[in-house]
Amino acid sequence: MKYYLIAGEASGDLHAGQLMKALKEHDSAAEFRYFGGDEMQGQGGTLVRHYKDTAYMGFIPVLLHLRQIFQNMDLCKQDIVKWQPDVVILIDYPGFNLSVAEYLKKNTAIPVYYYIAPKIWAWKEHRIKNIRRDVDELFSILPFEIEFFEQKHHYPIHYVGNPSLDEVHEFLTQHPDDPEGFRKEYGLDDRPIIALLAGSRKQEIKDNLPMMAQVALEHAADYQIVLAGAPNIDLSYYHQYINEGQIRILTGCTYRILQHSAAALVTSGTATLETALFRVPQVVCYYTACGKLVSQLRKLFLKVPFVSLVNLITGDEVVPELVADQMNPERLRRELQGILPGGAQRDAQLEGYQRMLSRLGEPGAPDRAAREMIRLLRKE
Repeated sequence: MKYYLIAGEASGDLHAGQLMKALKEHDSAAEFRYFGGDEMQGQGGTLVRHYKDTAYMGFIPVLLHLRQIFQNMDLCKQDIVKWQPDVVILIDYPGFNLSVAEYLKKNTAIPVYYYIAPKIWAWKEHRIKNIRRDVDELFSILPFEIEFFEQKHHYPIHYVGNPSLDEVHEFLTQHPDDPEGFRKEYGLDDRPIIALLAGSRKQEIKDNLPMMAQVALEHAADYQIVLAGAPNIDLSYYHQYINEGQIRILTGCTYRILQHSAAALVTSGTATLETALFRVPQVVCYYTACGKLVSQLRKLFLKVPFVSLVNLITGDEVVPELVADQMNPERLRRELQGILPGGAQRDAQLEGYQRMLSRLGEPGAPDRAAREMIRLLRKE
């Protein structure tokens, strides 16, 4: 069968790549065409647009690139119609993907599946109307989404488990713990590592990295600070905000960094879950301009009590979240001190990770999703 996939950022690219791998295992005739990234390219098929050319975050960047965004949308819609796939699989990225879904529902008979459900339980809950109207099947990776979609909105979904479990498990299987080899390969010394995961979008990096680096460097006598560079961000962009003589930038090896880290400062997103799966204590950082105003607006518009996946899955504050005006050097300094070895909050956070794991279930999400998608398409 022919599968057209659309992912708009690094985490979606990773999840889509794993799904493509599973689809090939159950469909020997699988053909792929996609908007995505390097992980998807690694599975073969045809890349139409790389996500680094389509991902914009924040009101101003989106406004400045509106023409290119609409051009990419039009290209995607026309390319799908021309290729005539058996199914279009959307991966998160709702602003773009829901527009594609609406177009396909109005103009074609191509089924639309959504893998990695849009986070409408956090904001823009009204989008359930679009999903109900335009999405044929929705595949969820977060256990609390079952209650939200099926009980609150009476929209049936397929909960398949979380693919990050598979991705981290596969990595650890292929990369046995070898701290000495890791340090030698990347020219690091023997000090334990504080990892900085500042996001995959330029606005996130601009807003969060300077403060993350400032506070982390206060521990430079005892720890080496390592920034996990995003594959779509040029090193020159990072150099605007940090001095590489003090902080090492390692690109394309986030999992290896986490595997050997003592603690991490992480922007909100999939990275918070991945950090927890590596059992690395963390502080979630999400600074925004006009912090006090954003904090007030958050109370009005955000429908959930937390922003990090770790806390949302467990239902309580396992990891500290410094959002908007809560993200300041004094608070960040205190929270980081608490999770370093010997810190007062370190053991409690690690125990919370175990509770999170028990709620996520077993690995196998991409395989379960692939098998269910193929079953539905073959009408078995």
